[in-house]
Amino acid sequence: MNKLADEEQTITKPGIISPKQIIAAVVFAGLALYLANIVPTAEIAWITAILMLTVYLFAFEVVGVDVAAITVMVLLGLTTLLAPLMGLEQGLVDNKHLFDGFASNAVMSIVAVMILGAGLDKTGIMSKVAALILKYGGTTEKRIIPIISATVGFISSFMQNVGAAALFLPVVSRISARSGLPMSRLLMPMGFTAILGGTMTMVGSSPLILLNDLILSSNKALPAEQQMEPWGLFSVTPVGIVLIATGIIYFVVAGRFVLPATRSESNTRGTDPMRYFHDVYGVDYTLNELVVPDTSDLVGKKLDDVETIYRVRIIASKRTGEEPRVGPGTHARDTVIQKGMVLGVIADPDDLSHFVQKYGLKKRKGLRSFSESLAATKAGIAELVIPPGSSLIGKSARDIWMRKTYGLATIGLHRNGKTMREGDDIRNIPFQAGDTLVVHTSWETLARTEKDRNFVVVTTEYPREELRPNKVLPAAISFSIALALVLFTDIRLSVALLTGAMGMVLSGVLNIEEAYDAVSWKTVFLLASLIPLGLAVETTGTAKWIADQVLIVVGHMPIWVIQTSVAVLATFFTLVMSNVGATVLLVPLAVNIAIGAGASPAVFALTVALATSNSFLLPTHQVNALIMGPGGYRVMDFMKAGGVMTVLFIVVLIIMMSLVF
Repeated sequence: MNKLADEEQTITKPGIISPKQIIAAVVFAGLALYLANIVPTAEIAWITAILMLTVYLFAFEVVGVDVAAITVMVLLGLTTLLAPLMGLEQGLVDNKHLFDGFASNAVMSIVAVMILGAGLDKTGIMSKVAALILKYGGTTEKRIIPIISATVGFISSFMQNVGAAALFLPVVSRISARSGLPMSRLLMPMGFTAILGGTMTMVGSSPLILLNDLILSSNKALPAEQQMEPWGLFSVTPVGIVLIATGIIYFVVAGRFVLPATRSESNTRGTDPMRYFHDVYGVDYTLNELVVPDTSDLVGKKLDDVETIYRVRIIASKRTGEEPRVGPGTHARDTVIQKGMVLGVIADPDDLSHFVQKYGLKKRKGLRSFSESLAATKAGIAELVIPPGSSLIGKSARDIWMRKTYGLATIGLHRNGKTMREGDDIRNIPFQAGDTLVVHTSWETLARTEKDRNFVVVTTEYPREELRPNKVLPAAISFSIALALVLFTDIRLSVALLTGAMGMVLSGVLNIEEAYDAVSWKTVFLLASLIPLGLAVETTGTAKWIADQVLIVVGHMPIWVIQTSVAVLATFFTLVMSNVGATVLLVPLAVNIAIGAGASPAVFALTVALATSNSFLLPTHQVNALIMGPGGYRVMDFMKAGGVMTVLFIVVLIIMMSLVF
């Protein structure tokens, strides 16, 4: 394990080149030199060399992926200056268009969807969605992954996949925090399924939207008997459904082998409020949900009748058909326990076990009713000190009805080096100046308590989340307008999404600083810097040359082999250039190949448009770039999980195309 950690540190530490990276550099350089000797032009030779460099930098992480992308963009720009020395008449990319990526439709769209997602999250909508998923999915990967993935896949079939992924990014973040599952175990299945969702309908991805126009253009050069019919909206749905199902099954079955548990995100459990209490005061308290059966002797008793005797502290409750009750004004010592009530209880495991057995209670495995209200992002353990000038000195927690009045459930009192807790009658002990109170409370309540002169709040590091539930309506309207523009108009995607994003800002859902903070600028630079490379691959004839070489090899083989080769070619191109560019380039080639091989040109064209969604190997796809930072992923993580998914995609695609068409 230590060896693995050392290797990981070597890979990611800047300025240190490992022996593996040196060997790989030699291999890639040799491959680039070999290709330079067989390509027809100097432009293609240089582009293949830069492609080799890009793949090397991505695969072996000599530098960060964003740094690698920017470096490649700068190298392309310098070719204008160095063209005479490189044997070129002009640079590989016109410098006037070198930075077009930063104003591209794709990059501006991803900026907009990040802001839209942050706005919806700020209103608390995403928090409720996360709670709903946890309610039905529990806290296990095998239940949560299918729910999230299927939902995102369905949404992605009618809107841009990056929009669907960005929409659910805050949901997955909250599920991770509340379930203890690392984000790296949840984000990749969600992201991959968002990409797969683009294969469900003819409006699910840009290549499929574009395909019918390309078919009509190709028809102009074809005789009447070979002309193709445009595809209908749901023509690809059977293929898309099976592809999404394949992705979900893949992660459910093999997720534990291929999904990383990154160090940064695996510490989600570090926010466990009970752990701090254990480390500082040596007491093992746990937070549990207990259900009160109708026949339990606990029914009809008051909290005061059982808490001290059984050394338990009830901090939340939920009656059948009602919302959870947590915080100030909800519980007091005279609160009566009712049939079917769910209780949120803090106690030592042994004391809890005794309490459960005594009253025949049902202990749940995890938080369900209180997964939202008692999540580590919403509530936890805090320490307060009674200052010398406090008006509470000489009064006990019982005297001031502390839980009901302040929303502070006292579970420990530290005085003169000794910690007293539930069962030591701490609620009847009069406060003294300097007493440290250990309480369970919501972070919202704690923020208010900081302004109360009767307490000095010692706990300063806690989530200060300023939700704006009063902005739900303007947030929903802004998002709906953006979605309507995407689905029902021909306006540019970036303009449609930015309309919704600016609606969030102008209506006060987010302020402009929060909007800027919502954008992952690493993702922006990664995508924008790679766009000139895709342009160079296309304009120098490199893409056409690669396609021609492949087709020379497979042109005489069975139709399914040729179709598979077309799918593989589209997969390769979509990793190094835009999926739209790959589709525009390959559809005419695929149509001509199909006619020559006696196959259906429309099916071959559709194969290209679908295969351009096979973008799992590298973080060059917008969705992969979006989840890379929050998930703490490395390029090798995509290559490991995405490699298998890429093969599965091609196999399932070819089989389904053969069966359906």
